[in-house]
Amino acid sequence: MPEPPTLTVAELGLVDYSRALELQNALVAARLADQIGDALLLLEHQHVFTLGRGADQRFIRDSAAGIPAIRVSRGGQVTYHGPGQLVGYPILKLEDGDRDVARYLRRLEQAMIEALARCGVEASRRERLTGVWVGAEKIASIGVGIRRWVACHGFALNITCDLRFFDSIVPCGIEGCRMTSLKKLGCQVRLDEFSTFQAEAFATVFGYQRIQRVDPALLWQRVASAVSSAEAHLP
Repeated sequence: MPEPPTLTVAELGLVDYSRALELQNALVAARLADQIGDALLLLEHQHVFTLGRGADQRFIRDSAAGIPAIRVSRGGQVTYHGPGQLVGYPILKLEDGDRDVARYLRRLEQAMIEALARCGVEASRRERLTGVWVGAEKIASIGVGIRRWVACHGFALNITCDLRFFDSIVPCGIEGCRMTSLKKLGCQVRLDEFSTFQAEAFATVFGYQRIQRVDPALLWQRVASAVSSAEAHLP
């Protein structure tokens, strides 16, 4: 009897952006080789600005001096990551009818909308603007990468983060965009609590019947083992 569709979830806590990127790259390689199944990393970052492949450097203002800015292989413009923001990196193999980037983005949005609903927050999409909004303000941003139909990078949803850091950029390249957070909306949910809501909503939207939570240390061990195995088979 086949195994039910399972999503591996790892809650990593506060992780340096470069270290998380290293983990993502290793997981993508392992997923491409079918050495692991689909996974969702949930974590926070130290203060950092990231720019997508074609992002305009001018969207980072002079007042951002002192915070590192990193250009990465995802779509989208510039965004901010920092403590109090839940970042999600799905490492998913998109197959058959799921090989549709627009559909994938809409499902990411829906997963966050459903997680927010569990907190009593009514969120929505905006036409032609990727992300999730509460009224006129944006609460979550999305920027994905697709490598041979394995998805990486992902989404960032503001829980208790200091929104003043967004004043140093033009968020997502949208002039006049104002950001919000669950804290600003008066929702007193902890990040670890919302992380559980997000994992469950993500699994529902993407059709996983089971969530398998993995210890972060064990995840690093699995990745190291998969990378070593792949390197051993190189000519």
